[in-house]
Amino acid sequence: MCDPIREDGSSQRGALSKEKRPYIHREWSWADIIRALTVMVVHFLCLLAPFYYKWEALRFGFVLYALTSLSITFSYHRNLAHRSFKLPKWLEYPLAYFAVFALQGDPLDWVSIHRFHHQFTDSDRDPHSPIEGFWFSHVWWICDTRYIKYKCGGRNNVMDLKQQWFYRFLRMTIGFHVLMFWTVLYLYGGLPYLTCGGVKLFISINYIIHKIICMRPYEK
Repeated sequence: MCDPIREDGSSQRGALSKEKRPYIHREWSWADIIRALTVMVVHFLCLLAPFYYKWEALRFGFVLYALTSLSITFSYHRNLAHRSFKLPKWLEYPLAYFAVFALQGDPLDWVSIHRFHHQFTDSDRDPHSPIEGFWFSHVWWICDTRYIKYKCGGRNNVMDLKQQWFYRFLRMTIGFHVLMFWTVLYLYGGLPYLTCGGVKLFISINYIIHKIICMRPYEK
C-alpha cells in the first residue's frame, strides 16, 4: 500500500484512518460548496427543461453534448491523462478548452485525479475507491476535495501540465469561462437554451465504458 503523498511529491508515512467519517456534518471548503451548487443547479435546469422546450434548443444540447464529451475523451482522458498520443498545441489547447464546458473541472484537477485513480485502482488511495461504498465512489467524492488531497496528496503527478502556461491559466480562470459561457447562452436563447444545454444527457460513453464494460473485481 502506498503512503500519502505531499504537495512536493515526497512520501509521508502512516496508513489512512479506517474510522467512518461524517460527510454532511464536516467542514466544507469553498471548492466543495461550489461543486455541490453546480450539481444542484444543473439538476434544477433538468427539471425546467420540459416546460421550456424548443427543437432548436434540443439540437443545440446534442451538439454541446457531442463537443464536450469528445473533448473530455480525446483531450482530458486520452491525450493529457494517459498521453496516448501527441497533438500540436494549436489543436491540443482548443480541445482542452472545450472540455471545460463539460463542468468536470479544469485539466490539472481532472488529470491529476484520473492518474491517481489508475495508480491506486480500487485501493484505499483511489480517489473514488469502491471500497468506500457506491455513493462515495460515484457521487460524494466530487464534493470532498480535502479528503481526496489527504488520500492522494497534491497535484505532483501533473508537472508536465503545470509547466505549460495555458493549463495554469485555465485553472485560475475556469470559473470566469464557465459563467461567461452560460451567460452568453442565456442572452442568446433564453431558458430553452439554458435548460437544454444543462441537460445534454445523463449518462456518458466514458461512464459506461469504465463502470460496466471494464468492471473488474475489487477488494472487499
